[in-house]
Amino acid sequence: MLDPLILLALMAVGMLAGFVDAIAGGGGMITVPALLSAGLPPVAALATNKMQSVVGTGMAVFTYWRRGFIALRDLLPAIALTFAGSSLGAFTVSRVDVSLLTVAVPVALIAIALYFLFAPKLSDADKAARLPFRRFVPAMGFVIGFYDGIFGPGTGAFFTVGFVVLFGLGLTRATGSTKALNFTSNLAALVIFIPGGHVVWPVAIVMAIGQIIGGYLGARTGIRYGAKIIRPLVVVVSIALAIKLLLFP
Repeated sequence: MLDPLILLALMAVGMLAGFVDAIAGGGGMITVPALLSAGLPPVAALATNKMQSVVGTGMAVFTYWRRGFIALRDLLPAIALTFAGSSLGAFTVSRVDVSLLTVAVPVALIAIALYFLFAPKLSDADKAARLPFRRFVPAMGFVIGFYDGIFGPGTGAFFTVGFVVLFGLGLTRATGSTKALNFTSNLAALVIFIPGGHVVWPVAIVMAIGQIIGGYLGARTGIRYGAKIIRPLVVVVSIALAIKLLLFP
């Protein structure tokens, strides 16, 4: 049993993480260390983190969709393949060596941060797509979903840059679509974690309450300010994730 004050602090952590995650992703960078500091074993911390984060991401998805920034019908094939890819990644994780990712992923995140920092034309306006949306977004969903199941950090940044660079979405629409696919990949991991009994439910519930509040406020902030806040926050979160992975793999 955890002290009520610790549970209250974890609720506040969930709210902060939900706010950041709804705009730029990377909420796990805040919640996982907090869960480990509260005394949860690593597997329980990861499982509980997925459970509470899926609630906040779900709230963000609902808010972006309600405001017209997610075309769910167009994303349905990608949602299905993201779920399949994430499930396969979670199933495969114990059978492959992922040590190379601890170097490759930070390099990719720094490249994403530099792109968002220096690309002069990033805005909320849609642009011409380099690839057909309906044909290639499901493929992207499967590949990044697989990565999320097998490793995870930076998934939101990879989805966002894919939607912007390959499919021409403006930053706010790209963020909304990213949340929809990120929600799906997290849900796939829970299919494995929940039956395994790894979720610490009292912690997950109180943090989920914070996530609902933070996810809603973060999505509303992203919608209101658009590229003005999404762009710098993606840069900050990507660099912070890269530093964390390089120094504390």
